[in-house]
Amino acid sequence: MENLAGIRDSYGAAIVELAEENERIVTLASDSKFSSKLDVFEKKFPDRFFEVGICEQNMVGMAAGLSLTGKIPFVSAIACFMSMRAFEIVRTTVGYPKLNVKIVGMSAGFAYPQLGATHTCLEDVSIMRAASNITVISPADNMETYLATKAMAAYEGPVYMRLGRHPVPDIYDDSYEFVIGKATLLRAGTDVTIIAAGPAVTFALEAHDLLKKEGIGARVINLSTIKPLDEELIAAAAAETQRILTVEVHNIAGGMGSAVAEFLVQNNPVKMKMLGIPNETPPAGPREMLLERYGLNASGIAKATRRLLESK
Repeated sequence: MENLAGIRDSYGAAIVELAEENERIVTLASDSKFSSKLDVFEKKFPDRFFEVGICEQNMVGMAAGLSLTGKIPFVSAIACFMSMRAFEIVRTTVGYPKLNVKIVGMSAGFAYPQLGATHTCLEDVSIMRAASNITVISPADNMETYLATKAMAAYEGPVYMRLGRHPVPDIYDDSYEFVIGKATLLRAGTDVTIIAAGPAVTFALEAHDLLKKEGIGARVINLSTIKPLDEELIAAAAAETQRILTVEVHNIAGGMGSAVAEFLVQNNPVKMKMLGIPNETPPAGPREMLLERYGLNASGIAKATRRLLESK
């Protein structure tokens, strides 16, 4: 599919196509059909769309019940409420029995930075990957979101997908094949490996270009499936470059970088740095200001890479 308008629109387009092909697909929203781009789905399939209101816990419970009748439910809500307010139901009612429920956390990261801590979701990856049996995905661009949504529907078992809100440049075209559990090598390099997920992939690619001008070869990997990890690709990068920098618009504690570190420390410990949000509540403010504050833009990633290369 070409000309996808945005991350959330790509999700909405994929859901409609899936429903046209498979009558088992149903969607649920918690007063979030417009932000989740499910309004088109509701118009085309009114009997397969459920608006539950601001009741994320009930929504997940309903989805669990629908899955037991053979449906493939996709539940969508703002990521901070989807991952935190409803987590007990996600963990116990969906994860523990391995039900076929697809959970989508919308507008994660610095999507609503002016609204402050309540709407800034920086904990969802650490929360969801701690639950048993739940696959965790964070696509990097429109096409990957579209394809990941299709892959989720075909996958048997619970999945959490983390989506941002802001526009991102295209990384993939329609020749790309998304596979759950497989990362993608986007740029070659032998000096250091930058592993990123979600919108941070764009910033990592920009940092690669800055470093290349200085003669630094930074390998860039898109780790779009955070759980399970692509251990083979990560192990090869660690062995070949000996330095790993992880980048994510998420808390450092328990996030994607932690997942990579947990694997490497037990298999091939190398010099490693994790870029993300430290143990603090970010202030309210423009997204660009916050990305710069935490070194998550291209210049900040390039700076962290240089320091990592200089360290003994």
